[in-house]
Amino acid sequence: MYKHVIKRLLDIIVSLIAIMVSAIPILFLFIAIKIDDPGPALFKQRRVGIKRKGQLSYFYIYKFRSMKMSTPHDVPTHLLENPEQYITRVGKFIRKFSLDELPQIYQVFTSKLSFVGPRPALWTQDDLVAEREKYGANDVKPGITGWAQINGRDELEIPIKAKLDGEYAAAINKGWFRGFAMDVRCFFGTFLSVLRSDGVVEGGTGELEKKEKAKEVAAK
Repeated sequence: MYKHVIKRLLDIIVSLIAIMVSAIPILFLFIAIKIDDPGPALFKQRRVGIKRKGQLSYFYIYKFRSMKMSTPHDVPTHLLENPEQYITRVGKFIRKFSLDELPQIYQVFTSKLSFVGPRPALWTQDDLVAEREKYGANDVKPGITGWAQINGRDELEIPIKAKLDGEYAAAINKGWFRGFAMDVRCFFGTFLSVLRSDGVVEGGTGELEKKEKAKEVAAK
């Protein structure tokens, strides 16, 4: 009941409010991005959606463009060599505070996303999808934010991220009280994480651990 009806109803109500509140900031960001680096203010990427009837579904996710037009397309940030060279000036700001995700509010309203759920994997991230499959996380609608997002985000290695997504999926499947409590915790925890820029590491998934290992090697 909660997973299929109440959660969707909450997504519609909250996304409508968010659309009205964010309309003017979105307009200003749209203009700033185009001035900073001429080109489309939005970009889309093919992402993995919820698994239906045993098959993965795919959809396009929309974000404010935070990287230069010359950036390789459909390549996860953690696979780019020196990713900071591709980030625009406005991009650094919107990535720090996750403002690049604002266009996805509209996708919550149209039911492509939920506010809370596992972050949709890029269609080329077979390793993350495979790990999530072990925990049933592919059976839950992806979201703008989630349990893994407020517990490490870019710092997390794929196995840890998938396990956290599995914990979220388990809570959602256990009933309305557990599901609602988990969503509330993730939703409000996101605001704290964004304000503190928790887990934001340029280079993407597992980048912090890579840097720590590099420091250890250099110290030896």
